[in-house]
Amino acid sequence: MFSRENFDKQQTTVLVVAAHPDDEVLGCGGAIAKHAQQGDNVHILILAEGATSRDEKRDRSHFQRELSALASAAKQASEILGSTSVSLKDFPDNRMDGCELLDIVKVIEDAVTHIHPQIVYTHHNGDVNIDHRRVHEAVITACRPKPGSSIKTLLFFEVPSSTEWRPPGSAPSFAPNWFVDISETLTLKLKALEAYSLEMCPYPHPRSIESVEYLARWRGSTVGVEAAEAFMLGRNLCL
Repeated sequence: MFSRENFDKQQTTVLVVAAHPDDEVLGCGGAIAKHAQQGDNVHILILAEGATSRDEKRDRSHFQRELSALASAAKQASEILGSTSVSLKDFPDNRMDGCELLDIVKVIEDAVTHIHPQIVYTHHNGDVNIDHRRVHEAVITACRPKPGSSIKTLLFFEVPSSTEWRPPGSAPSFAPNWFVDISETLTLKLKALEAYSLEMCPYPHPRSIESVEYLARWRGSTVGVEAAEAFMLGRNLCL
């Protein structure tokens, strides 16, 4: 269970690395808001633009309106959650498997170098979405535990309509062993998702406001609180 005692008593710096606009809220929006309320600095890095995969060939000019709307939604969601910054990059939506892994790693390394995070949140490596898996792999490389690294805790989140859609046995299963109590910040998470109204779907789709709330309630009930976000712990260095 997440508690302030898990980390240094001083202000903590957090980096959230997500593939697409809305992944950061779906995966750890409640934790972002909780960190912000505790006085931590939360920086959000979104790597792919999130729209051009709807056509057979990538054509940014055809999606300028959608891309602008997504950028605005990301900034609005960030403000709702109270994060310190949000940075949007330009990797191709759902085509990151066609990018050199080193190019992705270098963007994340640059953020780590400038931000010096103690905690990093990112995707689980068993998701259906190829960009999620690619980002996971890049984060693992960029956050390798070299001497002097600022990173103490590495956590992998679930994204509704991607993590649970992976059939058992086809990839590593999401088996959470780290939970953040978001009973006090679930409302902010849902409000931030409303900023992404163009990305949300009607219930019973798992990427609906109702389903996201139900998941948070279920994750909370499994650990004895009203609402929670679930994670898999990649690494935790206790000092």
